[in-house]
Amino acid sequence: MNEEGRGPSAEPLLALIGEHRDTIRTALDDDQYALLLSRLRALAEAPPHDDRGVRKALQGVKLALRPLPFDHPVRTALDGVRLVSAPPGPTTVTDALALVDLLASPEPTPPAAPEPTASADPLLREPALSSAEAAARCGGTPPPELIRLPAPPHGDRYPEFQFPAGGGTPHEVVLTVNRLLLADIDPRGAASWWLGGNSWLGGTPAELLGRLPDHELVGAAATLVEGE
Repeated sequence: MNEEGRGPSAEPLLALIGEHRDTIRTALDDDQYALLLSRLRALAEAPPHDDRGVRKALQGVKLALRPLPFDHPVRTALDGVRLVSAPPGPTTVTDALALVDLLASPEPTPPAAPEPTASADPLLREPALSSAEAAARCGGTPPPELIRLPAPPHGDRYPEFQFPAGGGTPHEVVLTVNRLLLADIDPRGAASWWLGGNSWLGGTPAELLGRLPDHELVGAAATLVEGE
């Protein structure tokens, strides 16, 4: 811990991103990588002394890193880095600007990766409902807050943990957390949060549904997104 009980600042995370930039580029698809660069640019462009603006930009960087594989060093470190626990300053913004230049520099084009399949993508190996099954459980078109993962050529998949085991409509707490995690914009990031280990909760959020009070799950997601 830092002085006066503060947690680690943002600089170690930015340094870790720079250290593992090659594997981050390989692990993220083009859209996800472009989103990460966009969030880092937003951080670099934030006025250094605008604490609120820098905090918001840092939260965006964390969310953009959520689609990384569960065992990636940067992904593993996310839950342990409290980006808003210490007031950010000019160093954070300067590091972000340098990191954008580093990550955006031309690199040899890697071989085209095969399209993710249910057998290759960890998220698509999780139990899930088809679009038709999800619509039946929702009584119509599933709400946008539900995590929807494209799985060509089989169609969209809705991770099963979002629904009660015995049938029925989606868990209200799942919809609330998914809204916080912007699941309609970044479904893989939201799914990774639910299905990955969480050090603050002491387990995997999806497995803790019904075992922990709903407000603890919401609080953990709010801490990630809002830093509160």
